[in-house]
Amino acid sequence: MQSKVSKKYSNDKKKVSIKSKEDIKRIAIQVITDEKKAIENLENHIGNGFAEAVETLFYTRGRVIITGIGKSANIASKIVSTFNSTGTPALFMHAADAIHGDLGMVQKEDVVICISKSGNTPEIKVLIPLVKNFGNKLIAIVGNTSSFLAQEADIVLDTTVEHEACPNNLAPTSSTTAQLVMGDALAVALIECRNFTARDFARFHPGGALGKQLYMHVSDLYRQNEKPQVTPDTPVRDTILEMTTKRLGCAVVVVDRPDGGTAIQGIITDGDLRRMLKGNTSFESLTAKDIMSHNPKQILDTEYAVNALHLMRTNAITQLVVVDPQGNYLGVLHLHDILREGII
Repeated sequence: MQSKVSKKYSNDKKKVSIKSKEDIKRIAIQVITDEKKAIENLENHIGNGFAEAVETLFYTRGRVIITGIGKSANIASKIVSTFNSTGTPALFMHAADAIHGDLGMVQKEDVVICISKSGNTPEIKVLIPLVKNFGNKLIAIVGNTSSFLAQEADIVLDTTVEHEACPNNLAPTSSTTAQLVMGDALAVALIECRNFTARDFARFHPGGALGKQLYMHVSDLYRQNEKPQVTPDTPVRDTILEMTTKRLGCAVVVVDRPDGGTAIQGIITDGDLRRMLKGNTSFESLTAKDIMSHNPKQILDTEYAVNALHLMRTNAITQLVVVDPQGNYLGVLHLHDILREGII
């Protein structure tokens, strides 16, 4: 006799409907189409209310507190991250936690943004009157302009969608996409109003690739390398040894200056060694000056690392000689130093 558990498992299995690859692709395209339409419809909802919301956020002397419940809370958290990274101080406050103590994070001059599809959830209905009693400006990003939230808000940003991409019209899909896009529209408008530049962005992303491009200098990278150098009269055998031990694929040919500096005469790379071997049966009598390349590509230690990368790419080379403003030899920057930092 089949157990109840096995019967249930058997019934569940019957409900499974494996789709063909073509069906799966069609489903994906339909979701994208539905959500694209939801975004396109947002254009009709951008009016003076949106401009007023941006002005309110721009001029506030407090922070932006963004709240929501369920999937809208996840969207709120993402918008908070975008605001913070683009110069608008923001905090996330979960609507359920707010009515159990987290409302204390809201200060007098803060602006509150509440995100909700229905605008009528119990947590929202409890929270909104409390925010209003505090006297904070309230902006609603809401999918129902007749809702409690919409009626109570000072500014309403309409994110109504015709239907969710979910086949049951239940799972938040198109609606959360519309909320996210509306939040991005606010953030980008504020970026423009603040004249927020890529360099400003890098200040908040010092660990990212863009941040490193905009603040990392050559001096931050080359100093970790050894300093391969020889004189013009260094025998080729010793030159090869210098290149091998310093592991940068080159040796810089230098002479001492009367002022104590180090002038650059040339550079010897792996390519120079190959050309030497191809053109000479013996190199016992050769010195560094006999095989070096003149006028090696140089870069100031104060230059940005991304400029060094551009110079390497332009000249199809992997090393640059690093110098100070007086032209003194300081060291060698290798392409691997840039790759290691993730600047590319």
